[in-house]
Amino acid sequence: MDELKNLQPEAVFDFFRELAAIPHGSGNTGQISDYLVKFAKDRGLEYYQDEANNVVIFKPASPGYEDAPRVMIQGHMDMVCEKTPDSAIDMEKDGLTLAVDGDWLYAENTTLGGDDGIAVAMALAAMDSDELQHPGIDAVFTVDEEIGMLGAEAIDVSRISARKMINIDSEEEGIITVSCAGGVTASVHLPVRRQTGRGVLCHIRIDGLLGGHSGIEIDKEHGNANIMMGRLLYALSEHADFSLVKLAGGTKDNAICKLSEAEILTESADIDALRDLCDEMNKTFAHELRSSDPEVRVTFTAETPEVSAEALDRDSTRRVIAYLMQTPNGIQNMSTEIEGLVETSLNLGALSMDEAEMVAVYAVRSSVATRKDYLCDKLESLSALLGGSVQYSGAYPGWEYREDSALRDTCIEAYTKLYGKAPEIDAIHAGLECGLFAGKMGDDFDAVSFGPDMSGVHTTDEKLSISSVERTWKLLCEILKNCR
Repeated sequence: MDELKNLQPEAVFDFFRELAAIPHGSGNTGQISDYLVKFAKDRGLEYYQDEANNVVIFKPASPGYEDAPRVMIQGHMDMVCEKTPDSAIDMEKDGLTLAVDGDWLYAENTTLGGDDGIAVAMALAAMDSDELQHPGIDAVFTVDEEIGMLGAEAIDVSRISARKMINIDSEEEGIITVSCAGGVTASVHLPVRRQTGRGVLCHIRIDGLLGGHSGIEIDKEHGNANIMMGRLLYALSEHADFSLVKLAGGTKDNAICKLSEAEILTESADIDALRDLCDEMNKTFAHELRSSDPEVRVTFTAETPEVSAEALDRDSTRRVIAYLMQTPNGIQNMSTEIEGLVETSLNLGALSMDEAEMVAVYAVRSSVATRKDYLCDKLESLSALLGGSVQYSGAYPGWEYREDSALRDTCIEAYTKLYGKAPEIDAIHAGLECGLFAGKMGDDFDAVSFGPDMSGVHTTDEKLSISSVERTWKLLCEILKNCR
């Protein structure tokens, strides 16, 4: 801990050290929330703490800024708790052991919690300073961002008057984020019927794909094994009769599926033809995905002799294959305002089938709410046509790009003045707490998100750049100074 005493900016790292000494994993935020309340009480600042443990602290404007609109500084207080197998730390009870390696701050054998402890530390340093020039500050600290942005979803914003929001929850310096996607998990349920059949049981497997996060890597055009399985089964059904016995691929809606498996029951006379067709599709996939997924492969095996099995009837098999052939998947719209940004997409991340139904689970995302709704309508229309239904969960709003953003302009001006070049303006095809606040605070809500360089976030290799923290702190101070 002594290594942190000489780090700059001193006030920011002093607060970060205090935060690191308090356990604050997701779902365990009581102590850190009370620490923030004590900070406010000790300085005579107005505050409130809600039942979810969210805390909002209000600081009056510095002299000369009394008439300026208030500004919100926002971050989340929870961290992802991971540790190495040999670590003896109880992250529910113990603080972290911080260390420095050159320009990097890290925690020994655990995650660091720079995501998003550095936002909390900067906000506290801003409110603790008597020298900083700033409008009135509404410092908003939310809980449980890492497990679904639960704090931002629960918080009552009626007492927050600021409509300019500085979110410090990005992990690459020099980038100002100005938009994020909203999303929802959609689960399609397609009823099926089974009957006893007899034939050769065949196993089909598609694997070797790279997969990836559907919010970050959907534009990489990696193959989705579930979608590919639907295409393969359709090709097989054009040349032979069979019944589906098993269908399974992926476990998470937001992960691009890289493994899908099926079992079918068919006649012995069709085995060679089906094997040849799988070989042909293997070549087709290898050619189509030669750049994005060079290791893709299709495997076909047959068990002889014939067996009896509970398989889908002909109509159910036909409807499942038809659904997989027709379902939308992947990028649906690119942004016309931010070059290279995926605006709207969906990902069939998890596919399963039991005795009574096939279930297809999607992550649906868009920074334009109406286009997200349109995608959901598509799923409902297709599933209803085939006798199914759709259920939704985990909805969160998007943060739509503002063509006229005074705060964005202030950030660009401040960054350019400090560092002699303009920052990169970016948007992400994933969720941020900004989206939830945008959904609650109305059309005059104006926000940006930025932060210092970090690496290995959410792992025991997590590191925070000390020099980048200093530059980001200077940027925050300059932005506040210019918010008149």
